Amino acid sequence: MKKRGYLISIAGNIGVGKTTLTEKLSRKLGWKAYYESVIDNPYLSDFYQDMHRWSFNLQIYFLSHRFRSQKEIVESGENAIQDRTIYEDVEIFARSLYEQGYMDERDHQTYRDLFYNMVPYLPEPDLIIYLRASVDTLMERIRKRGRDFERTIHRDYIAYLNRAYERWMEEAQQKFRVMVVNADQTDFVNGDDDLEELIKRIRDILP
Repeated sequence: MKKRGYLISIAGNIGVGKTTLTEKLSRKLGWKAYYESVIDNPYLSDFYQDMHRWSFNLQIYFLSHRFRSQKEIVESGENAIQDRTIYEDVEIFARSLYEQGYMDERDHQTYRDLFYNMVPYLPEPDLIIYLRASVDTLMERIRKRGRDFERTIHRDYIAYLNRAYERWMEEAQQKFRVMVVNADQTDFVNGDDDLEELIKRIRDILP
């Protein structure tokens, strides 16, 4: 097996701009990009229609997809940028669904057991870039991108996830190298000035 290169993971709430940043960093740095399965996800539309019914199925799908990406990253040996970390699946989404009553205790425990059995085989990111944004910013960006299956996302759900991210970040910064970016004030979509500054910060950390 080849020795893997650097791995940067982009973390943040729904609509914060992870995919755009992943794409632009990949192009600028010449690193391989690994994207979250959203448009081709067979569960996502059903999930937003009935979160109680589909929460476990959705999280298992994401976990499987993310694990496959992690395996490819290790085997390729290339520098890579990943749209969302695998840790967000368990610490943000599965946990929040359980806490809000959308996933029952049995399914949540089964999910966590599976995740933590997989963790020893996963490469840890060399850097997590956490995109932090207000609920107002997130809701506006979700509205602008106009995905049909996201039209039913409630503001309260996004707010809950934001709080979960802040909680997880306190823990993550004790274990991983984390760079926090204020996504309310940066615009990676409509220009590259903010991107060039970010790349400079990355190169200072990962020479």
